Amino acid sequence: MRIYIGNAHPELGKAVCAHLRQEPGMIDVQQFPDSETKVRIRDNVRGVNAFIIQPTCAPVNENLMELLIMVDAMRRASVKSITAVIPYFGYARQDRKHEGRVPITAKLVTNLIAASGATRVLTVDLHAHQIQGFFDLPLDHLYAAPVLVKYLKSLHLEQPVVVSPDAGSVKMAARYARYLDTSFAIIEKKRLSDEVVETGHVVGDVRDCDAIIVDDMIASGGSMAAAVETARAHGARSVRVLATHGLFVSRAYERLVEAKPTEVIVTDTVPLAEPVPPELNVKVISLATLIGDAISHIHRNKSVSSLFG
Repeated sequence: MRIYIGNAHPELGKAVCAHLRQEPGMIDVQQFPDSETKVRIRDNVRGVNAFIIQPTCAPVNENLMELLIMVDAMRRASVKSITAVIPYFGYARQDRKHEGRVPITAKLVTNLIAASGATRVLTVDLHAHQIQGFFDLPLDHLYAAPVLVKYLKSLHLEQPVVVSPDAGSVKMAARYARYLDTSFAIIEKKRLSDEVVETGHVVGDVRDCDAIIVDDMIASGGSMAAAVETARAHGARSVRVLATHGLFVSRAYERLVEAKPTEVIVTDTVPLAEPVPPELNVKVISLATLIGDAISHIHRNKSVSSLFG
């Protein structure tokens, strides 16, 4: 087994290697002057189980292309297997035709990964579960919830309630509520544009409770900021924001600072956008152990789902 780290998130890759007590594989990933990606593997990888850690976060196209070229280089070097470890899977929100004459880009990306030569994909909390069916190769889908719930339990909140910021996150909210043995609520949301949302009623009770608003990602922050303000308006004592993928693009930090959540909790599937406003209480929970254990199980042909037993 050998682990290779792309340029998208080297800190996570190094943390995974440290957990597995492995030295990262030697590989040069650079750019030509015209921005083309250049890859050269410096190890002999013939017959090796190779794992490439590369979330396809911003800049999405650059990181995706780097992943594809690294996989192709491995394939041509006669590796035994290639697992693309993609903690954050970009383009996942383009998973269906919501109007005429638009692509299903998530399916296109899965086709590209398979065509490049990957034999397996390992990812965390896909935006839409049906994307698992887009892959024409084995997929291992990890869940951050057990790791995040462990942190939430350590807070010893007096009266927690899990809140879904919209109808699309109800199943995730219900899962967290079950893990925490508490109730959950739903906020009605109407999306006006890619970055602007309008919230209305709360289905459920958050008054005098410690609200935990859960979603799979924070992108522009519009949904989460509106949900925080709605929960406070309905009497929540404290309001925490929790998401697996903290993208924080566009005016996300600014919107959250204005909403004033008690805490913002994310994982390290993507590097944290800089600079982080000092007034925003951001807690980053590492998934390096979870991802490292999954890699070890795949290499040894053990069950990955047993990690969530």
